[in-house]
Amino acid sequence: MKRILYMVLRNFFLVPFMWIKLCYHAAHVDKYTEEQHYKMLKFIVRRANKGGNVKIDIYGQENIPLESGFMFFPNHQGLYDVLAIVEACPKPFSVVAKQEVAHIQFLKQVFACMKAYMLDRDDVRQAMKVISNVSKEVTEGRNYIIFAEGTRSKNGNEVQEFKGGSFKAATRARCPIVPVALIDAFKPFDTNSISPVTVQVHFLKPLYYNEYKDMKTTEIAALVKGRVQKTIQKFS
Repeated sequence: MKRILYMVLRNFFLVPFMWIKLCYHAAHVDKYTEEQHYKMLKFIVRRANKGGNVKIDIYGQENIPLESGFMFFPNHQGLYDVLAIVEACPKPFSVVAKQEVAHIQFLKQVFACMKAYMLDRDDVRQAMKVISNVSKEVTEGRNYIIFAEGTRSKNGNEVQEFKGGSFKAATRARCPIVPVALIDAFKPFDTNSISPVTVQVHFLKPLYYNEYKDMKTTEIAALVKGRVQKTIQKFS
């Protein structure tokens, strides 16, 4: 966590102002549009990255669908993943995250601004309600991220199994599925270093409904994982 402290120290005079603004946005979610929330979050993330010696290399932005109402499915490396995609993605999105991170300061406020869903993996009924709500919102034009591995990898750039159930919201919404390959996203927050680091964010070609409509969710999961894994092996 040295890098977080470094980010704060190098933005010392800006941090109090931005923290107050972030908390105000989080407490008054309906006062701002999704675009206004996202613009504020992107500013904070960019300044934090600059202060923390984190560089984001972005690939495949042209693969992000022009029309909103799609879902990103990245590999999961750590707490920094969402922040990397915030800097890389020009369009607002929300997140389905596990309940365990709901009370981590800063992430708690970020997720509030995104109107994110916190998933209780031990409560099947709650999980099904989240899937239903997300699919409805995606159909109405919101964009979402789901980490199909369920938990972050303990082995850096190694990809774990993508769970078929994670794709149920996408199949219900019949929306574009955009695989995202994150490379070295574990390094900013999950290594005890402040050395300069480059995180790669690769937006891969989307999978459209007519391409996956006859596939089982487990088959979709394997296909998306394969594309992500191939990209990581090629560029890491």
